[in-house]
Amino acid sequence: MKSHARVVVIGGGVVGVSTLYHLAKLGWSDVVLIERKELTSGSTWHAAGLLPLFNMSYSVGQLHKYSVALYPALEAETDQPVGFRPVSNIRLACTQDRLDEYKYYAGVAKTIGVDVRFLTPEQVKEIWPLCNVDDVLGAIQHPDDGYVQPADLTQAFAKGARANGATIYRHTTVTGITQTPTGEWCVSTDQGDITCEHVVSATGSFARRTGAMVGLDIPVMPVEHQYLITEPHPDILARRASGLGEMGVLRESDASYYMREEAGGLLLGPYETGAPVCYVDGPHPDSEYELFQDDLDRLAPHIEAAIARVPAFGEVGVKRVYNGAIAYTPDGNPIVGPAWDLKNFWLNEGHSFGITAAGGAGWQLAKWIVEGEPSIDMMGVDPRRFGPYASHGYLKEKNEEAYAKVFTVHYPDEERTAGRALKRSPCYDRMKDLGAVFGSIYGWERPNWFAPAGYALSQADLAKPDVLLNENHPDDGAPTVRERWSFRRSNYFEHVGAECRHVTEKVGVLDLSAFAKFEVSGPGAEAWLERLLTNKVPTKIGRLSLSYLLTERGGVRSEFTVCREAPQRFYLVSAGALERHDYDYLIKALPTDGSVRLEKVTTQYGVLVLAGPRSRELLSRLTDADLSNEAFPWLTAQTINIGAAQTKALRVNFVGELGWELHHPIEMQNYIFDRLFEAGAEFELKPFGIRAMDSMRLEKSYKLIPRELSIEYAALESGLGRFVSFKKGDFVGREALKAWKERGFANRAVTLEVHGITDADARGSEPIYQGDELVGRVTSGGFGWRTNKSLALAMVRPDLGEPGVELEISILGQPYKATVIADSPFDPDNLALKG
Repeated sequence: MKSHARVVVIGGGVVGVSTLYHLAKLGWSDVVLIERKELTSGSTWHAAGLLPLFNMSYSVGQLHKYSVALYPALEAETDQPVGFRPVSNIRLACTQDRLDEYKYYAGVAKTIGVDVRFLTPEQVKEIWPLCNVDDVLGAIQHPDDGYVQPADLTQAFAKGARANGATIYRHTTVTGITQTPTGEWCVSTDQGDITCEHVVSATGSFARRTGAMVGLDIPVMPVEHQYLITEPHPDILARRASGLGEMGVLRESDASYYMREEAGGLLLGPYETGAPVCYVDGPHPDSEYELFQDDLDRLAPHIEAAIARVPAFGEVGVKRVYNGAIAYTPDGNPIVGPAWDLKNFWLNEGHSFGITAAGGAGWQLAKWIVEGEPSIDMMGVDPRRFGPYASHGYLKEKNEEAYAKVFTVHYPDEERTAGRALKRSPCYDRMKDLGAVFGSIYGWERPNWFAPAGYALSQADLAKPDVLLNENHPDDGAPTVRERWSFRRSNYFEHVGAECRHVTEKVGVLDLSAFAKFEVSGPGAEAWLERLLTNKVPTKIGRLSLSYLLTERGGVRSEFTVCREAPQRFYLVSAGALERHDYDYLIKALPTDGSVRLEKVTTQYGVLVLAGPRSRELLSRLTDADLSNEAFPWLTAQTINIGAAQTKALRVNFVGELGWELHHPIEMQNYIFDRLFEAGAEFELKPFGIRAMDSMRLEKSYKLIPRELSIEYAALESGLGRFVSFKKGDFVGREALKAWKERGFANRAVTLEVHGITDADARGSEPIYQGDELVGRVTSGGFGWRTNKSLALAMVRPDLGEPGVELEISILGQPYKATVIADSPFDPDNLALKG
């Protein structure tokens, strides 16, 4: 056994072996894989082998697309059959919401180059003659989709990896992982130790146990998944005998199952409510090719639905039932990328669709390790999108929910209910009493919008369809329902509009306590921030700047508001959803000489945003500070009192109105909240939510990570020129950004007015055309209540970015004229902000 290697991959399932293969293909031949038993002896061996291209996540969609294209090529390269059968995949729609989901998805697919075709019920019947289509409204088909044989695919990856110099050790158990003082890793096994530069954990059901070896609480916990295979059916055998091809993979999304042919019979895989998590503390050390006892009673509603859809399924007996573990994360997407807090420790875990994602995940993780960055935006699968809250008990609730909701309609405004109200700012109950309808980000509860007193939806309003998956609103057990999810303007649309108008005309308050917050201090703090970020660090105490952390290639990694609080102390604020992500990059970039200290202070400070033309008047009633423009100008910060409490008041906000962010000791939040509303009665102070904020930020063309800002887009493509100071000296990504500019950009960030909209605004990811040519994609969209326009932020071909250019956006399958307009269609001169 080798004593040294450049990379050690732990885990011999399809994901681990794909990672090894891609590392070797990139030229790193000194790479090793360690597998405790035989290759594929974990979850890979019992996988159904399906290759679903359908996914709403941009990151996951790209990974799946790559895999489906790779697998036949891998077979040709290695001369090792992978059992790829491109029989296509059909997804039925039995409700209008499901059709809307497919129309939205088709736009997403178009922007990443995935072929999606719409079928009529009659066309479905032609392709799947055994299928009853009486209540089917339509369907989509992925003609390039199908299935593979997982064990054969894994062996092809292994053969390809070995051919490129990689080494695989089977029947070798990892017993410990330690990091040496020099930063190298020592992987201890029952066959000896290997010292290496990088470690990749691809251990499937063992992920939490592997993480524990290095002090990581990895947010992965498997769930039991059952599928059953029937005896052969005469009609299917007759089709085969006559030379007809397979009918393909059939998915009745509204009944939550997949079905395909298997050895003359049928294979059925339901995703049911009640499937339990398993291997909570990891499998037994001797576990190999393990299955659980089946529980067909749990599958009964789905089996009945399958028989109604495909009567032939009920005409033959069950030959075999598989019940095996599939790794899950709280949102159902895998975790692919660097581990937090540890250098050169990488995760490729949590793959609930591991066969489909294996190729793409191995490809991008290998690029990340070898080249320093992935080549596509991986935010949707980044391991750091979850925080410390995503631990044992939380995973049990969320992962079972994620499994049960694989086939539910994934609305853009969906807010799942398991594990909720976990992280609450102190004013949570006060906001709830004011009618808050909450959403969740990074475990935090935040008001999305506010319903009027007594507001509720009737059963007629909900109009639940007669299908197994008929949820179209948050089912959180509350006696009344106040929100109906939709791809179109839903019941909260007018209420969000009222909040926007109120903030614009009077004054509103928003809870943004979920913001990530950091304190940077020490004699080297200023120089470190200058070297790290794009914009000049504020030189005067109390000044603010907006700045960006770039990749080495010049793409955008993170965004920070930087406030200078003292000669050697700075306060940084970034997106709440990216707290672990941003902190991890900052902590790993610290100088080693101790000259800079970094402290995460997110939970020490709450944030209440006070915004609107009367915000100065209201705040003046509560503080001794001079809030005039002369004494307290825009983009400055001061420590002020609000009654007896003290707060850091930052004169900046994300809605484009006069106002302040009030960063305060979180234990004083309710005191401050109550003082604001007591004094605010005279000014008609009302709360507003995240959806109103999003509407107003669109009208200011304010950009978000990972929408308008991404590692795939140069910072200057995204319109960040005024926040990038090339004069100040070197910073991360500076030279690469200059070189990118000289080569020429492929995209330009624009604001679009969308015409003719009546009930469905752009949401993001819709394709943009000039004639028949795809020329861009929407990054964000919605209705602007101050401008009375349907708006979209987008990336388009650079020559199409001038105001007045006419384009076309496809929204839910319908074309709409869109005109490029100047950025910040509301208050372009910032008169309100500076008022």
